[in-house]
Amino acid sequence: MVDIDLSEPPFSLLDNVQQERVRAGLDLVYFSRDEVILEAGQSGEFVFVIFKGEVAELDPESGPGEARIGHYTRGDLFGAISVLNGSSRYRFVAEQESLCYLMSRELFLSLCDSNTVFAEYFRQRLTEKTRMLAERRSEGGITLAGFMLAKVSECMREPLVVGHTTRIDEAVKTLRDSQADSLLVEEPEGLGMITKTDLLEALVTSGRPPTSAVADIANLRLVAVEHSQYLFEALIEMTRHKVARVVVMQDGALVGVVELTDVLSFFSSRSYVVSLQVEQAQSLQDLSRASQRTPELIQALLAQGVRMRFAMGMLAALNGRIVSKAWDFTMGESRSQAACLLVMGSEGRGEQMLKTDQDNALILADGHDWSSLREDAQRFTEVLTDLGYPRCPGNIMVSNPDWVGTLVQWRQRIRSWVERLDANSLMRLAILLDADGVAGDLRLSAHLRDVLIEETRGNELLLTHFARGVLRFSTPLTLFGTLKKPEHGIDIKKGGIFPIVHGVRTMALERGIRATSTLGRLDALVADGRIERETAEDLGEAHALFSELRLRAQLEARKHGDDASDADDKVVVQKLSSLERDMLREALHIVKEFKARLSHRYHLEYA
Repeated sequence: MVDIDLSEPPFSLLDNVQQERVRAGLDLVYFSRDEVILEAGQSGEFVFVIFKGEVAELDPESGPGEARIGHYTRGDLFGAISVLNGSSRYRFVAEQESLCYLMSRELFLSLCDSNTVFAEYFRQRLTEKTRMLAERRSEGGITLAGFMLAKVSECMREPLVVGHTTRIDEAVKTLRDSQADSLLVEEPEGLGMITKTDLLEALVTSGRPPTSAVADIANLRLVAVEHSQYLFEALIEMTRHKVARVVVMQDGALVGVVELTDVLSFFSSRSYVVSLQVEQAQSLQDLSRASQRTPELIQALLAQGVRMRFAMGMLAALNGRIVSKAWDFTMGESRSQAACLLVMGSEGRGEQMLKTDQDNALILADGHDWSSLREDAQRFTEVLTDLGYPRCPGNIMVSNPDWVGTLVQWRQRIRSWVERLDANSLMRLAILLDADGVAGDLRLSAHLRDVLIEETRGNELLLTHFARGVLRFSTPLTLFGTLKKPEHGIDIKKGGIFPIVHGVRTMALERGIRATSTLGRLDALVADGRIERETAEDLGEAHALFSELRLRAQLEARKHGDDASDADDKVVVQKLSSLERDMLREALHIVKEFKARLSHRYHLEYA
C-alpha cells in the first residue's frame, strides 16, 4: 500500500474506505524525460497523479506555438477525462524525469459509480470548484457556514396586518398577544409599518389618545426581500437601509416579516455583534471601537467558508454604515442633509474587504449656504483617518475642492472629461462611475447618476478610449497557457481583478446601467441581453477567487505587522494547493477570453 496524501480534492471527497481502496490500488511508475505518457487518441486506461517531476499537456492539432495547453507538477492529476471519454484528446509528455501514481480505469470508474460527488468533480466549472474550496475550508467539516445556507423563509414571521382605521390600543394588544415588535398597516397608498416604539411615541410624546387610529403613524417606506433569498442578504439590507426589519415577498405577494432580533437569535456570530456595535454607536469613540473589529470579522467569515461575494456584501454594508455615521457625527443633522457623501473605488462598488484609502466626494444641494465647508470637509477627512481609513495619495477626498460641487458643477466636470478623453479624465470618469451615496441626501446621488448617463450614452469614441484600459496589464499566463510563476508572485489585482472590473464597468457605461458593483452590473447586463448568464457567472466567480487570494495575501502581511500595500497584491503560485492552481489558471483564461471579447467589441485592436 502506497503512502499518498489524499487530503486535497478530488480524493478528499472520498470516504475513509474509498481512500483505502485508492492507496491499495495505486502503482508507482517511472517516466524518463520527454517520454510520452499518454498519446492523443490513445485509450484512457489510467488516471495519473504526479509524485515527482513535471508533465506537459500538448495539443498536436494546434500550431507549433500553441501546442502546449497545460502543465502539471507534484500532486496534480491528469488522465481522468481520458478515462471518462474513452480516449485522450491530447498528448501528455514528461518534461522531467517523473514518478507518477497510476490508478487503473476499473478502480477509477468504480469510485465514480459509488461516489457521485467525486464523479461530478471532473465535470465541474469554476463556479462549482470555488464553492467546493469554500466548503473545504469551513470549520468542523460543515459544508457551508450555517448562516450562509439559511434562507429568509426559515426565519420569517407570519405578517400581522391591520387596517388603517385600527385604534392604537387595539394595535398594542395585537402586538402583545403575538409577541411581535411590528405591525403592517393597510393604508390607501399601500402597506406601511408601525413598531412598538412608534406607538409609544404617539401616546407619550405626541399625546395622542389610545382610541385614535394608527393611520398616519405608519412608515410607508418598506424594505423588501424575497422569501428565497439568504438570511444573510436580509441582514445586509437591514444594515444598508438602517432598519431593524424587512418585509418578505413571494411572487409579488406579502408572505412574512423578518426582524433583526429574530436574525440575532437565529445565529450567534461575530458579524452580527459588529453590526450591532456600529448601529448602537453614540459617538466617534464608539464607532472607532466597532470599526477596529472589522478585520476580526473578515477572518471569521473566511474561516466559516463564507463565499466571497457575500462576505464583500457584508463588509461593504458595514463600512458604508461606519462612514455614514461618521459623517452624521461630524457634521450634525442640518449640515449632513445639505449634501450627499459619495464613496468611490472598491468601496463604491461594495468590493472592499480591508480598509483602503479614502476615495470620496461630495454633492452639494443647490443654494445651501455652507461657509465653513472647507474646514468641515478637512475635519471629516481627519475623522476617517482616525477610524483607520488612510488618506488617498491621489487626494480624491472631500477635503479637495475638485471632488466637491453642486450637480451643475459636476455636470460641467463630466462634460469636460468626456471631451478631453485624456488618461487623467478617463481615470476620473471611471472613479465617479463607481460612486455610491452613503450619507446625507441620497437623492442627489441618484441625480448625479442621471447626469452621468446623459453625458456619456451613445458616445462610441468615449467607449473605445475608455475600454482600452482593460489591455493596460497583461494576463499572467505563459504563451502556452500555463501560469507564470515569478519568485515574488503574480500581481492578481492588475492581472485578474482590474480587467474584469473595468471591462464590466465599460459595458455598463455603454448600456447606462445604474448598478455600481461588478456583480450587480453583470446581472444587469444579463437582463439586458448583452452577456450570457454562464459567462457572467464565470466572470463573477473569477473575480471572487482573485479577491480572496488577494485578501489572504493582505491578511498574511498584516499578521506580520505590515499594512496592506501594492506588494500584497502578489500571489505566489508555488504556495497554492493543486486545486487553487487549477482554479487560478482557469480563472485567468476566463479573463483572457473576456479581454478578447472586449477588444473585438470596442475595436481595441485598432485603437
